[in-house]
Amino acid sequence: MFYEKLADDKVKCHLCNHFCTIAPDKRGICSVRENRKGVLYSLVYGRVIASGVDPIEKKPLFNLLPGTESFSIATAGCNFKCRWCQNWNISQIPMTTKEIPGHDMTPEDVVWSATQHDCKTIAYTYTEPTIFTEFALDVMKLAHRSGIKNVFVTNGYTSEEALSEISQYLDAGNIDLKAFRDETYRKMCGARLEPVLDTIRRYKELGIWLEVTTLVVPTVNDSEEELREIARFIADVGVEIPWHISQFYPQHRFLDAPPTPVEVLHRAREIGIEEGLRYVYEGNIPGMGNENTYCYRCKELLIKRFGFSIIENRIEDGKCFNCGAEIDGIF
Repeated sequence: MFYEKLADDKVKCHLCNHFCTIAPDKRGICSVRENRKGVLYSLVYGRVIASGVDPIEKKPLFNLLPGTESFSIATAGCNFKCRWCQNWNISQIPMTTKEIPGHDMTPEDVVWSATQHDCKTIAYTYTEPTIFTEFALDVMKLAHRSGIKNVFVTNGYTSEEALSEISQYLDAGNIDLKAFRDETYRKMCGARLEPVLDTIRRYKELGIWLEVTTLVVPTVNDSEEELREIARFIADVGVEIPWHISQFYPQHRFLDAPPTPVEVLHRAREIGIEEGLRYVYEGNIPGMGNENTYCYRCKELLIKRFGFSIIENRIEDGKCFNCGAEIDGIF
C-alpha cells in the first residue's frame, strides 16, 4: 500500500514523510520496503520480532484505560536513526543485514493472544509502527471486531495519506516529540521537525486520543526555552493532551551525556503546568510523586502511581470524585 510507480521501474513510497524514491532492487530509508521490478513490497508483514503483555502505563499512556494491560507487538525496522534509541538492536537491524528477523504471526494470532491475556488494547510499539502499517491495519480491523482498542506508539512520521487510512481503527497514540529544533531532528534522528508537528495536529483533528512524550536529553533539548516551546505547542493543540517528560539514560550511540538531572524534569513539569497543560507526568523516576494524575480543576489526587503500577484510582465514571470535572481521556 501507499506508493506510486515512476519511470524506469522506480517507485515513490507514500507511507511516511520521507517519501522515498526507491530504485529497483533497493529499499527505502526504513530498510523494510523493497522495490522489486517496479512493485513495492513490505518485508515485515507478519514478521513479529517482539511481542508481550505490558501495562498500558508503559507505553506511556496514563489517561487511557489506566491499570489495564496491552498486548504489544513490533517488527524489525524504523524510519528514524535516533542516536539514543533504546531498542536499537531491533529497530536498526535491517540496516545491517538483508535478512528480516522475527517469527510469523497472522493478524488472527495477534488478536487471539491479546484476548487470551485479557488485554484491552493492542499496542504497535517498540520500533516504529508506521513501517509495518499494512500488517497493523489488518490486526486493527480484527481487534475492533473483538472489542479491543488500538494504540500507536510512534515518532509521528506517518504520512497524512496513511494516517487517514488507519484513523478509523486507531483509538489512541503516544507521539514522541523529541525536540523543538529542526536541526536536532536532522542531526540526531535523520528526520525533520515539521512533519511531526503536523501529525500531532492531525491526531487532534481526527479525534484520536493523544499523549505526547519528550525524552529530556542533556545538552540536546533540556533548555528552559526549548521545553517551554514544546509545552506551548502542545497546549496550543490541546490543553487536555498529557505530556510525559522522561529521564534520559545513555544508550546506543549517545553514551557521553549523563542521565537527566531530576531537577530538570521537575522544572519541565512546572513549565508544562505554567503553559496550561492539564496533565504533566515525569517518567523513568518512579516514586517521586509526579507520575500521579490530579484533577485540573480542584487539584485532588485522582490516580496514585508507582512506576507503571496503579496504587489508587479515584476517577468515577470518567469524572473527578471530588468536584465532578470530566477527566480527559478514555476510562
